Amino acid sequence: MLIYGHRGARGEAPENTLASFDKALQAGVTRVELDLHLSADQQLVIIHDPTLQRTTGIKGKVARHTAEQLTRLDARLGLAGWEQPCPIPTLEQLFQQFPQFEHYQLEVKSGSRAQARPVLEAIMQLVERYQLQDKVVITAASRHLLRYARDSHCPLPTGLVEEYGMLDPVKSALRYQCRFLALNWKLCTPTRVAQAQRNGLHVSAWTVNEPELMLKLRDMGVDSLITDVPHLAVTILQD
Repeated sequence: MLIYGHRGARGEAPENTLASFDKALQAGVTRVELDLHLSADQQLVIIHDPTLQRTTGIKGKVARHTAEQLTRLDARLGLAGWEQPCPIPTLEQLFQQFPQFEHYQLEVKSGSRAQARPVLEAIMQLVERYQLQDKVVITAASRHLLRYARDSHCPLPTGLVEEYGMLDPVKSALRYQCRFLALNWKLCTPTRVAQAQRNGLHVSAWTVNEPELMLKLRDMGVDSLITDVPHLAVTILQD
């Protein structure tokens, strides 16, 4: 089973910061899931929320700040007690500083109808610049973004992020020609996992932090799990 560090190593360092991605690498995890928003100047920055309050303590929306302004902000509130400042990084900084990563799940949070084109174009430009075409999947819960990716023949693979499962997630993923299905672990059943895999989908379960659940999902045949605690996941799954 493959292991993806959730927002780097969210349980071990401030989420979506370079320190967090470094923690994942220290655990031997070379695959990560992370969140992307567009800045005011159309740069890709790594942060989960559309607002800054939770991780920086500053009020305001990510989209109203330039990338330069955002990278000057300290996002260490993502983990209480962290001593060193942790700036909000850009996606390009991550690609530059950690070429060791083998694969990225790039979850787009800027997925509105108006943002779909610019965010996909920004990702494709960076992926081409760093020659990472075989190392990324663009994931989103936004049907607007996945529809645009499909209809514009985006050359990069996509994945549906599904939390609630009100509609059949496998059918939805196939409708948008996805290659990944990132499921809330509560939606994982042996039948659903097998159905997805029969249709060529990679099934990735999130967010998985308990040892018993890690083993249960592995035995269910899930392809990969996304975890806040990469060190623990490596220990449990290697044993």
